[in-house]
Amino acid sequence: MKDFRELKCWQACRELQLFVVKKVVPLLPKEEKYRLVDQIVRAARSTTANIAEGYGRYHYLDNAKFCSNSRGSSYEVLDRLQAARDEELISEETFKEGEVLVWDAVKITNGYMNYLKKAKDPNA
Repeated sequence: MKDFRELKCWQACRELQLFVVKKVVPLLPKEEKYRLVDQIVRAARSTTANIAEGYGRYHYLDNAKFCSNSRGSSYEVLDRLQAARDEELISEETFKEGEVLVWDAVKITNGYMNYLKKAKDPNA
């Protein structure tokens, strides 16, 4: 594998991040710029950033910890999408589309974490 960008979990998180930035943020009112917008964008960016950082750690347990952080950020995105839906800032359709992307990212990240936990420690 050349780098972290080839990881399926990073690719799924990137798809979620792009959805948030390109589809959700433009729908949110300007007065939410430093509140909901900032929160959801930071959470979405954190999903990919944590996977990249974990990949750079080389030790599988460190990598798994950062993947866990990424998974937590995915759930944070879902929570922010739910808030936007509850406040009628986004449609049910947009919410559902984002929810599917979150679950895909979580599922694939869980699979990668399971692989890492079963992997042999290269330092042993």
